[in-house]
Amino acid sequence: MPSQIAIVEDDADLRRVLVQGLREEDFSVRAFGNGGDLLARVDDQAPDAYVIDIMLPDTDGRDLCQALRARGLNAPVLFLTARDALPDRLAGFSSGGDDYMTKPFALDELIARLRALLRRISKDVVQVAGMRLDPASHAISSGEETIRLTPTEFRLLAALAGRPGQVLRRHELVQAAWPHGAIVHDNTLDAYMARLRRKLRELDGSPTLSTVHGVGYVLD
Repeated sequence: MPSQIAIVEDDADLRRVLVQGLREEDFSVRAFGNGGDLLARVDDQAPDAYVIDIMLPDTDGRDLCQALRARGLNAPVLFLTARDALPDRLAGFSSGGDDYMTKPFALDELIARLRALLRRISKDVVQVAGMRLDPASHAISSGEETIRLTPTEFRLLAALAGRPGQVLRRHELVQAAWPHGAIVHDNTLDAYMARLRRKLRELDGSPTLSTVHGVGYVLD
């Protein structure tokens, strides 16, 4: 079954190019001209990934991404924008985005990045101690209790869970959770880890996430 992609882009010409190009690569595509149209229909059939323009006529694409995450829709988000300043890139990742492309861009690169994001989605459930990690839903669970994570939070936890009891250095966590070339400041990583630690504390039977000052983090 082809991967389903939702595109939110208000430029009709660019939207048409994206739809045609992705369909030629065997993706199933739905396209929307604004954020409201996506939110009105996304619950009917959640896609495998989103391509979202940041500057939409009715909302900021980053706010749209946060609205999707609030609904528990955790498929990867690739942002498109004409802004390439560092604060814009950081805001995109902080809002729950997974990758970022600046206009103008090559369609071939966008397709390659989408495929890379989709490859990160696995259907295998991983178990660490009493906690289960489900990559398909970006959720962790113990017993009957389930807590959803953002894709970035999940990738951080999965990296730590893959080496329980071992300290992962900060650069290793950044490489595991963010796209190649992303500029991730120390306080950005720390903020994600703080949110992840709070969520783990809410789940009975979950391992402990500890800070190793000056080095990185460990899950044990």
